[in-house]
Amino acid sequence: MSQDKHEVLPGTLNLLVLKTLGTMGPLHGYGIARRIEQVSGDLLELNQGTIYPALLKLEQLGWIRAKWSVSENNRRAKFYSLTRTGQKQLIKEEEEWNRTSAIVTRFLTRAEEKQ
Repeated sequence: MSQDKHEVLPGTLNLLVLKTLGTMGPLHGYGIARRIEQVSGDLLELNQGTIYPALLKLEQLGWIRAKWSVSENNRRAKFYSLTRTGQKQLIKEEEEWNRTSAIVTRFLTRAEEKQ
């Protein structure tokens, strides 16, 4: 990983995957990873050892479903999409992220004010 690339924060990959599928519709794993990297302005880097275990976990939780199809370059690939449960979970994950980031922002803002 290069110096200017960052790993995904622990606990945020589920949210990023769910949001990507909620926004883009069905995508294969490689497409999900590239889209997350693209939206991050190429500041995040996802490899196969990161994205595929996360997709498997989300599928086991019932938040996404997988279906074999043919990719844009004529290869068989698993395409992932949100389930109804996944759509509800996305809303919960977004709300939780907003709450958590607001709390952390309070701490950072107070720390700056004291300087």
